[in-house]
Amino acid sequence: MAAAAAAAAGPVFWRRLLGLLPGRPGLAALLGRLSDRLGRNPDRRRRRSPWLLLAPLLSPAVPAVTSPPCCLCAEGVHRFQWIRNLVPEFGVSSSHVRVLSSPAEFFELMKGQIKVAKRRVVMASLYLGIGPLEQELVDCLESTLEKSLQAKFPPGLRVSILLDFTRGSRGRKNSRTMLLPLLQRFPEQVRVSLFHTPNLRGLLRLLIPERFNETIGLQHIKVYLFDNNVILSGANLSDSYFTNRQDRYVFLQDCPEIADFFTELVDAVGDVSLQLQGDDSVQMVEGMVHPYKGDRAAYCKAANKRVMDVINSARTRQQMLHAQTFHSDSLLTQEDAAAAGDRRPAPDTWIYPLIQMKPFEIQIDEIVTETLLTEAERGAKVYLTTGYFNLTQAYMDLVLGTRAEYQILLASPEVNGFFGARGVAGAIPAAYVHIERQFYSAVCSLGQQERVRLQEYWRRDWTFHAKGLWLYLAGSSLPCLTLIGSPNFGYRSVHRDLEAQIAIVTESRALQQQFHQEQEQLYRRAGVVSSATFEQPSRQVKLWVKMVTPLIKNFF
Repeated sequence: MAAAAAAAAGPVFWRRLLGLLPGRPGLAALLGRLSDRLGRNPDRRRRRSPWLLLAPLLSPAVPAVTSPPCCLCAEGVHRFQWIRNLVPEFGVSSSHVRVLSSPAEFFELMKGQIKVAKRRVVMASLYLGIGPLEQELVDCLESTLEKSLQAKFPPGLRVSILLDFTRGSRGRKNSRTMLLPLLQRFPEQVRVSLFHTPNLRGLLRLLIPERFNETIGLQHIKVYLFDNNVILSGANLSDSYFTNRQDRYVFLQDCPEIADFFTELVDAVGDVSLQLQGDDSVQMVEGMVHPYKGDRAAYCKAANKRVMDVINSARTRQQMLHAQTFHSDSLLTQEDAAAAGDRRPAPDTWIYPLIQMKPFEIQIDEIVTETLLTEAERGAKVYLTTGYFNLTQAYMDLVLGTRAEYQILLASPEVNGFFGARGVAGAIPAAYVHIERQFYSAVCSLGQQERVRLQEYWRRDWTFHAKGLWLYLAGSSLPCLTLIGSPNFGYRSVHRDLEAQIAIVTESRALQQQFHQEQEQLYRRAGVVSSATFEQPSRQVKLWVKMVTPLIKNFF
């Protein structure tokens, strides 16, 4: 008994040191790793590479909380409060959050929301497809705009659509030609912005052919907004995403502050994008630097300021709203109003928008994701999913070098979006298999198969595009946090594209149960990856693919 107590005392001693290290989360995290090593069995300690203990130091420090936890309101009690030092914090009732599960549900909800929109429709996507379902969506927009024009009062509906320039301009019939009738008929109500990465310019822009030019950088944000209702997803506006391409979707209903934020964010990116005209030409907003003809540094500086002004002003507004709601002298009056039923339910859920725009030196999502991976404690479970398994080196190091258990879900080659593609693109699924095998080998060489498990999604006649993260704290059977949005956790998401997702932290067991069921539904269609997986004939990767993968992996 004495020996057991002494063994347990070692980790406790190290844990107590953590409280003496305010503002030094990197060092605290390292001591946490050493604490866990003291409590592990010697055989497992020998099998783990010591250098991975330094992995947490590669990630940014946890931002220090600028104010002490608030004892008057629920916002002050959850452990992820530090995120609000980077972005605005939106407190909502969990009854306003609904998880969608299927492409069809996503499509029908969007059509229904467009039909009843009165003030604004805002859509940000990589592209709009050219099939009959996409045309149905455009027809819904046209019908709603027509009703707005026929109203007795001046039309109040505004439609703003943000797409990527290169992807949206591909082919003779494309996203632009799909939207031109709306622009021509409702020029005062419709805005179509086409983001062009500043990294595609000069000879590079002239020499790289269509499709391949999309590898340089894209507008990848997926936000669909209708008055005060918002859908956050990883899904694009294309027929497969409405029928048989599995993604994730969350519906935020009657959340005006969140809707205002994403409206302003899309407007900001739209202002630094090319504006589609009724004759299919494009032009810049007056006074804005051109993304590929103008000075790159000046353009990126202006874009950074435009986007960060949105983030910082929203953050200030939310702080003021928080202070007025919970700390004003009229607190008793507010309590009386609440008793009379005149006030919204107290928030039990907090939403944080995480923006990543490395071309503009904005890397909030990267900081928050790395910090969450760093701080996930021993006994916690992280379910991470991506349609394209190509983690950054920093993310891989954190997964391999930290303490939580990981279940990583990725697409099997047959449900990869590039499966069966023509030309070089057809080899991309094999390149992902090669990357997957390298990562699995690293897991095995460190003896971590029990802690880090890979699973592959498979569903007949479907493709897989879901991405995100669910965090289960130690001892909990339900997730308290999820990340949902556009990033794939890969090099492109971190360094090349414009991305946005939200972190949802909730204390509501009902909402936690929704997220848990969502996770289970996705993982239920998965098979566990083992050494035998890579011995299958379909997993044999050609030598040339292995050779070029290190050279091209940062472009897909």
